[in-house]
Amino acid sequence: MFDLAWSEIALIGVVALVVIGPKDLPEAIRGLARGVQKLRRMAGEFQSQADELVREANLDEVRNSINEIRSFNIKNTIEKAVDADGSIRKTFTEDPLKADYAAPAAAPPAGAASGSAEPPKAAPSFIPPAYAPAPPAPAPVAAEPAPAPAFVPPAKPAPQPAVEPATIQKT
Repeated sequence: MFDLAWSEIALIGVVALVVIGPKDLPEAIRGLARGVQKLRRMAGEFQSQADELVREANLDEVRNSINEIRSFNIKNTIEKAVDADGSIRKTFTEDPLKADYAAPAAAPPAGAASGSAEPPKAAPSFIPPAYAPAPPAPAPVAAEPAPAPAFVPPAKPAPQPAVEPATIQKT
């Protein structure tokens, strides 16, 4: 509590023996022990009253709500809001080039046995461009003459040579 070493306690004992005296020292130690016991009782009563106040004020609920806020995981909350059924996550985790995908099947015919065969997996809803098959090449188009532009800017005039001004003679 006070973090006193044995040498410090011995020093305090020697000082007390010199100051109080050998006759009154046992009574002084008993009085000190009674004072420490009284302080401990008062601290225990205070702690029990504080606990009772917490229970009365329903601070346990407040403490629980604070703990919920501390353990709040924003990533999971956003993921649940955006991808509630998990289809987006599934799209990015499955291999889009897997060969065992089938087109979504309609309801089975009335005479078909149900439950005996595993339903085919549906194709992913998104295939990254790197894995998508190349689109077919466009059909060649006959070459047509390019249409004339609607506006043709005028050509720049040729620059004229610089002429020195004629000298004027006074007569």
